[in-house]
Amino acid sequence: MLIRLLYQGLLKPMLLLGLSLLLVGCNDFNVRNLAKSDVDMIVDLHLAELNQLNRQLLIKLYKRNPRELKKHPGNTIESRLRQVKLPPPGQQPNYRFAELDNRVGEAALRLAFDADFRGDRVFALVVGIKSMLHASYSMKTELFLLDELNQQLLYNSARNLEIANWRLNNFRNNKGQLLLLSNGYQDGIANLSFERLFGKMILIQDMMAKVVADRNNRTINTVVHSVASTTFLPIPF
Repeated sequence: MLIRLLYQGLLKPMLLLGLSLLLVGCNDFNVRNLAKSDVDMIVDLHLAELNQLNRQLLIKLYKRNPRELKKHPGNTIESRLRQVKLPPPGQQPNYRFAELDNRVGEAALRLAFDADFRGDRVFALVVGIKSMLHASYSMKTELFLLDELNQQLLYNSARNLEIANWRLNNFRNNKGQLLLLSNGYQDGIANLSFERLFGKMILIQDMMAKVVADRNNRTINTVVHSVASTTFLPIPF
């Protein structure tokens, strides 16, 4: 088990978890964690990391594309963050918004890159990513020992992130302008912070897909695809 965790790069999160428990003290220890396996604890850590990465993505995209925020007067970055914030454990989040025609997952992602869409593309993209990732974890905010994950959904979501990242850097309007600004150059130095955010999310999803497949003795149906021509893979809700 130890060798496997070292190989898959999962030992560090487990050590961080143990250190955190020591730092906060026994009074803050949640007894519900006693019902969790090592893998389930790692899933919770990765869910928290995905939420943080999505938060960073929303903030950075609005700073690069302030025009998108202005499409709905009165909205702020803080109000948008509240709209996509996860509710407390046991409550289901609401990812359906009238301004996006109640689209979620890959449907919201397609909307973000639709040249005819006149709404907030940043919001559509973040809602699409966050709802898709949450669906890949069976729409749960925390996972327990008996909960089962689907390795194929985790894998599919990683491929969808690759496609979304490619579209972010390549999809343009009829004037040849990028639909959304992300990576760029400043004083001749490349700013690839968006690539790093997407890379971290892809890594988490691919790693979790392999962990779940290994734990449940299942296989992943991998696909050979070109991000330039492939449509988003299905993630059911």
